[in-house]
Amino acid sequence: MCNISTIGPYLDFSIVETILCSSKQIDKSYLYKFLEPWLGLGLLTSTGNKWRSRRKMLTSTFHFTILEDFLDIMNEQANVLVNKLEKHADKEKFNCFFDITLCALDIICETAMGKKIGAQINDDSEYVRAVYRMSDLILQRMKRPYFWPDILFFMFTQGWEYKRTLKILHDFTNNVITERAKAMQRDEECRTDSNNFPKKQRVFLDLLLKVTDDEGNKLSHEDIQEEVDTFMFEGHDTTATAINWSLYLLGHHPEVQKKVDQELEEVFGKSHRPVTVEDLRRLKYLECVIKETLRLFPSVPLFGRQLNEDCVIGGCKILKGSEIIIAPYALHRNPEYFPDPEEFKPERFFPENSQGRHPYAYVPFSAGPRNCIGQKFAMMEVKTVLSWILRHFWIESTQKREELGLTAELILRPANGIWIKLKRRNTDKS
Repeated sequence: MCNISTIGPYLDFSIVETILCSSKQIDKSYLYKFLEPWLGLGLLTSTGNKWRSRRKMLTSTFHFTILEDFLDIMNEQANVLVNKLEKHADKEKFNCFFDITLCALDIICETAMGKKIGAQINDDSEYVRAVYRMSDLILQRMKRPYFWPDILFFMFTQGWEYKRTLKILHDFTNNVITERAKAMQRDEECRTDSNNFPKKQRVFLDLLLKVTDDEGNKLSHEDIQEEVDTFMFEGHDTTATAINWSLYLLGHHPEVQKKVDQELEEVFGKSHRPVTVEDLRRLKYLECVIKETLRLFPSVPLFGRQLNEDCVIGGCKILKGSEIIIAPYALHRNPEYFPDPEEFKPERFFPENSQGRHPYAYVPFSAGPRNCIGQKFAMMEVKTVLSWILRHFWIESTQKREELGLTAELILRPANGIWIKLKRRNTDKS
């Protein structure tokens, strides 16, 4: 690693645009190397022609019409979550962070792999423990330069545990891929024998098993495992934190929560029915709440790039090999575009208030060619889960901002959890 440059809140956003919109500067930071043993060279960690080809192949799998197929899973798991939260209603404060995270993990497991792991029911399963332990071990390694060389890392206890945990994760996804591929083959054979064969719900893994490049080549088993592991890594913690931060902020701003309540009643009435695609389109104010939450607490606090050639940024020549760190947490607090930047104001994202805003002033899902391919999926999940929770409960937050213990790890997480009180929604909220 050479120079470390942090792009902060008071620089011209065209500087951020120079990096993020570049079709050349797509190499991820050196620190992403520590994800490769788990994720391989999938969409998150690959670069160059492999990344371009893979991104082009996978873009179609995130089309909104395909994402609609996942709404039943999101509704089902959100319902499980609400039933779990019921035991806390009208009682003392509790830490909701882990419950929300397990819900997100159940959703990504079933939508990515078609595998029910029941994390919300059994949070002590081997795979669930392995997912969280691997994230912790990767973070420990990133924070300790003496762990960076493999020869040193694997001499320590953490290195041995890393290998054991990695085997659990890879064995699990490898078995799921093998089983799913065999099941798809059986289904195809059944369809040729019967015109009335029932349609099976698609998941990302099914799409990966069928997708081809421009020359008609399919992904190999290893390629598919890279992407499934990437979906698992990226697809639960980020959405879980967005839901948690939304609850925290709504619990501190009853006037905003009342507006969300009004919108939910307009869309659902008093019903606790499942969310539909049309409902999601109508929940416009809730979407503004989520966007404002991601402004204040972006799930991914830092984006890293390693320059693959000399680059002029803001009039300064930055050398090839330099590490560029972009901090959305800081960028989103520029008062030029977000007056009173520490205030929670969802109205900032009304269409009329967003006009003229620099497109790179707000980048919770990154931007440019390497923006988050799953951002529509994430927004769909967050809106669905929040609408279930908020139709059942009124939220009160009990923590002050300084009590959160905010830490910028792989995600922006509250070290002390998110402590809230729940009141059943039919109680007086005045």
